[in-house]
Amino acid sequence: MKAQFKYAFMAGLYFRGPVFAVIFVMNTVFTLLGFLGVLPLPAQVTAVSLGGVAIAVMAAACIIGDIHIGRRMFASPESYLHALTPVPRWKTLLASVITMAALDILTMAFSIFTEVCMSLNLAGKNVWLIIREYIRANPEIITYIIIGALLLIAVYLLALMIIMFCITMKKSLLFKIPASGLLAFLLGCGCVYAANLLQLLLAPFSYVERYLFMIIITPQGGTAFWVLTALTLLEAAGLFVITSKLMERKINL
Repeated sequence: MKAQFKYAFMAGLYFRGPVFAVIFVMNTVFTLLGFLGVLPLPAQVTAVSLGGVAIAVMAAACIIGDIHIGRRMFASPESYLHALTPVPRWKTLLASVITMAALDILTMAFSIFTEVCMSLNLAGKNVWLIIREYIRANPEIITYIIIGALLLIAVYLLALMIIMFCITMKKSLLFKIPASGLLAFLLGCGCVYAANLLQLLLAPFSYVERYLFMIIITPQGGTAFWVLTALTLLEAAGLFVITSKLMERKINL
């Protein structure tokens, strides 16, 4: 299992690594210099502008990096070696999905956080003082930050599993069916809609609204957020089991 994570991690850093290294150095230097107050105003404006561009570039690099990981499983010639790996498919799938989620969330979180810091420095605000004072006034915010982070991870894992499930269906059961790509896309839309309907299970803990054909859930209290996170993880786990079974069955490369 360690080897699968290693190979997935290396594939994820193939394009994303150099991009993040440049952004990490640039944003860290600008953030520290702005915090120390040694940057003139034009330099701070330039730093904020470059930080905004860096977010877009990092997002594009994450997409390309995820595609590179996916090609190891679904596109030749990389997938030939992957298919011949003498390990269960659920291990390679798990390593790939967790690697994509971790690299995407961590790199984007760093890019966005440092951009916020540079923007506050430009506005003459001390980001660390703001955070400290807000936590002191609202100590319960730590719990909500933890719950929010877990919910973000759960939703991201679900989104990745829906994509993996649709690609696997296109490469397996739908392979010889005309318009298999369209059918896989419609299947993905169905997964999103089914996940949305399952949120009705949270009705006892939440405020429920209907907007067009979608259900909007507004959790009320910490319990609802924990239940929503658990439900989202269960949905992702269900798709993970189905996808891994389909990958064991047959993948047309």
